[in-house]
Amino acid sequence: MQMLTFELVGKMAHFRKYYANNTAMSFSIPPRTTLMGMLAAILGMPRDSYYDALSSQRLRLTVGVQTPLKKSFHRLNFLKVEAGRDLDGSRGHIQLPFEVVTGYDLTRDFVRYRVYVAPATLDQVMFDQLVTRLTEGSGPHFALSLGTANFSATLENICLYPQLQAASSEEILEFHSAVPSERVKRLAEPVWGEPAVLLDEELMPADFLSNQNRELVAMNRVLFSTNGHPLRAQVSGEYFELVGTNEIQRLVFME
Repeated sequence: MQMLTFELVGKMAHFRKYYANNTAMSFSIPPRTTLMGMLAAILGMPRDSYYDALSSQRLRLTVGVQTPLKKSFHRLNFLKVEAGRDLDGSRGHIQLPFEVVTGYDLTRDFVRYRVYVAPATLDQVMFDQLVTRLTEGSGPHFALSLGTANFSATLENICLYPQLQAASSEEILEFHSAVPSERVKRLAEPVWGEPAVLLDEELMPADFLSNQNRELVAMNRVLFSTNGHPLRAQVSGEYFELVGTNEIQRLVFME
């Protein structure tokens, strides 16, 4: 099985949590449904048309944090609109909190995620189209963003691996992607003198029903590192290894 990887890079990110109505809270990493939207933008697919084509039955996805992240709240001015005539700003503004994901130092650091894409067992059509578009074509069809449209993103370090190796182990290993929480049997104990690994766990949307109404059919609860260091854990079941020139990347798909 082949594997396509690329990095999403930008200054800021906001992946709005589905249950946050009043406060615009953000996930630390893009959920699988957000990754589906990004892949659809790369391929030039219309909005809401890709729920079945990019579902877990057709594409296997996961993501990992490459640089240290932090989240902070900011106040945004919105127009206070109670009727159509208020769009001119005559009723003033209202301030709402808005959570933003950034690097530690906004002047120097970037938000950087590595996305892993592999074909599922149902078919390989969408995977082949992605590979052609990113390795042989002109790049994304639509502009990419890290959540909201004003948080622009670029693609870097696009790689196609000819072979993805499946493996299993009872040992504690380093994992470079988010891992479903139910697969984590135990975490490594902190070791004095080694860099600390900051972990986060979130429940995120995974798949939509193919009715174009944005109805969820599946959720993922995943555990991941937020400071760029690999997650050290023992996982149950099968995981996958990417063997590169400098390192071995271990990953578990968000499914």
